[in-house]
Amino acid sequence: MRVTPESRSAVRPRHFGWFATTIMTIALATTTPAQAQNDAMTPIAIPAQPDAIVLGTGPLPGAKNAESWHSQYGSRFARNVTVATLTPYLPDPAKANGTAVIVTPGGGFRTLSMENEGSDVAKALAAKGVAAFVLKYRLNQTPATMPEFERSMQEMFSGLTRAPQQAQQSSQDRMAALAPQLADSRAAFALIRKRAAEWHVNPDRVGMVGFSAGAMLTLATELTGGEAKPAFIGLVYGPLFSVDVPAEAPPMFVALAADDPFFSNGGFGLIESWQKAKRPVEFHLYEQGGHGFGMYPKATTSTGWFEAFARWMEMHGWLKPAR
Repeated sequence: MRVTPESRSAVRPRHFGWFATTIMTIALATTTPAQAQNDAMTPIAIPAQPDAIVLGTGPLPGAKNAESWHSQYGSRFARNVTVATLTPYLPDPAKANGTAVIVTPGGGFRTLSMENEGSDVAKALAAKGVAAFVLKYRLNQTPATMPEFERSMQEMFSGLTRAPQQAQQSSQDRMAALAPQLADSRAAFALIRKRAAEWHVNPDRVGMVGFSAGAMLTLATELTGGEAKPAFIGLVYGPLFSVDVPAEAPPMFVALAADDPFFSNGGFGLIESWQKAKRPVEFHLYEQGGHGFGMYPKATTSTGWFEAFARWMEMHGWLKPAR
């Protein structure tokens, strides 16, 4: 039986036994292309976002630092996001197939890779006739100035060896820390279904794809139940630890590079969990690609993950017009 809101508090520890041991790792997993490890962070003005829709989940509790953006690796990143938004990237109405995908960027819950794992993905989906929506979810607060932020990131990475000790917090405590992001995710599903007719979306064909921390949020959205109920989920370089799979879990697509410095050595328990539950799963393990490859053009087969994802969607009928 699917996890219900009433039973969620009892199920969280069971479903999220992996959470306490992975949240520190994923917080350390910044979305960095392997070929550009030393590119500097350069502050930029917050870009105009005329199509962004405020989700109404409220300001981040206790936030003191305002949203800011920077460029790195030829892409744009947001941090200190205190108000969640959803930005539609709609296909040509003549090509619209009724499927929608919420695109969830990564960045260790400290930043969001708004282009490489956000708008670039959404535009590629829209070209396939899919209504795509980039979720700019609320983030953990970081220092306001760039020098302070860079120092905090260096300190965070230097603490990698201490992560196992810090990860001993209860899964309930860790889930409480993720509560704002889960609220944002559920609000995104609710908004898309509310405006489904306007956006030419079939309410039963709304899926979600996430990257790194965004993959973790995507999986958590499914496992915690509630009204989101993704039609399918895509996890790109997220953690692959075992979970208890709900009986009605949706089809899942997973992509990871074998040289990912964060998640390639943790086993493939998530894949095995889906298989044991007899739920559909497709897994692509690329020889090279590192962490954070996203839509960056690279001379590795990991660059082909998007077309593999699109073919998987096509196989399930999600790229055909909804009846």
